[in-house]
Amino acid sequence: MFDGLLMLGGGLAHFFTPVSLFNIAWATLLGIVIGALPGLTATMGVALLVTLTYKMAPDQAILCLMCLYCGAIYGGSRTAILLSIPGTPASAATTLDGHPLALQGKAGTAMGLATTSSTLGTIVGIIALALIAPLLAEAALKFGTYEFFWLALFGVIISGQLTAIDDPLKGYIAGILGLLVAMVGMETLHAHQRFTFGISSLGGGVDLIPAMVGAFGFAEILGVMKRTAQARIISSGDRVIPRFSEVFQYKWTTIRSGLIGTFVGIVPGVGEDVGAWASYAAAKRVSKEKHMFGKGSQEGLIAAETGNSAVIPGAMIPTLTLALPGSAAAAVLIAAMFIHGIRPGPLLMTENPEFLYQIVAILLFSTIAMLIFGLTLTRPLLTVLQVPRERLMAVVYVLCVVGSFAITQRMFDVYVMVAFGIIGFILREMKYPMAPLVLGIILGDLLDLNLRRGLLLTNGDPSPFFTRPISAVICIIIILTILMSIPAVSKRVRSIFTRDRGDASAQG
Repeated sequence: MFDGLLMLGGGLAHFFTPVSLFNIAWATLLGIVIGALPGLTATMGVALLVTLTYKMAPDQAILCLMCLYCGAIYGGSRTAILLSIPGTPASAATTLDGHPLALQGKAGTAMGLATTSSTLGTIVGIIALALIAPLLAEAALKFGTYEFFWLALFGVIISGQLTAIDDPLKGYIAGILGLLVAMVGMETLHAHQRFTFGISSLGGGVDLIPAMVGAFGFAEILGVMKRTAQARIISSGDRVIPRFSEVFQYKWTTIRSGLIGTFVGIVPGVGEDVGAWASYAAAKRVSKEKHMFGKGSQEGLIAAETGNSAVIPGAMIPTLTLALPGSAAAAVLIAAMFIHGIRPGPLLMTENPEFLYQIVAILLFSTIAMLIFGLTLTRPLLTVLQVPRERLMAVVYVLCVVGSFAITQRMFDVYVMVAFGIIGFILREMKYPMAPLVLGIILGDLLDLNLRRGLLLTNGDPSPFFTRPISAVICIIIILTILMSIPAVSKRVRSIFTRDRGDASAQG
């Protein structure tokens, strides 16, 4: 514990320099602007910025990417409140009560509450990150080839389940598509070419960054072009800084939503939008003002914003300790870490323990910057929303092309970006989630390598995948997850529990 505090102090001191503070300021502000602009997402922003950080020192590159990530998730609340259009998917739940408050002439109050809630939610997640990550990293050292195979499969399955709640099958299909894409190229054990169809450029596989830029950037450009005209912006004429009583009144909602958001972040590949909706649903369930939800409830707004911001530090827990991304943006961060020579995973706490506490320090500095910008630049930031989206999307398209080309200076990567943009747009129109697709690409290599390595170690005997204790537990969880996504099975289970509860109350 004392060593952890020393490393945290070292992390804070490391970034308390003029260069680092300047990078924190511009990256967080850029993230807020990206999040506030409908059509630009946190994942897209991080993916595009990765391509601009190659020449930076590793610590400064990760600093800029993390600050932009935090700022973008928070920035989405601006348009959610003022336009009833979530700037990012994470802010979809914020529209339910944020926009009604704006219509009541309380836009400034709503944005102030969103700012303080996001700050408190991130702080709850930061505490969990500092406490849980070292323990999980120590436990992960016991994981072998068989456990990592099941962990990779679990990440894809649970991501598909929770990001497509109405139709989990679509989530599973998206995840399998991602796994299939990851199979393209030269396999690592015997150097055989797979699914390249004679195209030499596919020999190295499909690079993650062009695929991510296409799926989240170019696809979003196509989606924005399809949508109708922008909505009218509501001004924020009232006070922005909330009273202490308004925040303290819902302290238990803040703590509960922060913990829910952190837990959602730990689940691989789920993301901030699920954290917001889960926190909002929990707050509504226990609230004494249920009738106000959806009509301008401050409690509902606080729950949604606390929940989505708490996911960010929560997502870094599996990202750093298991190399399993807790969200789509965290998947890009994993790629950025490898680019800059940082290896996330179980050995991180052994090889580079200071890095974990540097991430904690980055999140703290970013949260402070977010709070300052959020409370002082509310009205100036509204002018950003006046930019015609046609001009904005042209700039984004240029960044998508340049960012994809800059990685290896190959036009093939630009073609990959365009292809994934078109595929991503079609999948979105058909209501398929993007997160499982991206997670499948990220985890496909881990799943494939550990499956074949495990079979190689046992001369083709698959039994250790099912007989080792940790592997068996994860396998059972995966089977139950799939079974519970089948409507007939879940309905049957719920009816059994309801009947048992009714019998118990009758006997009582």
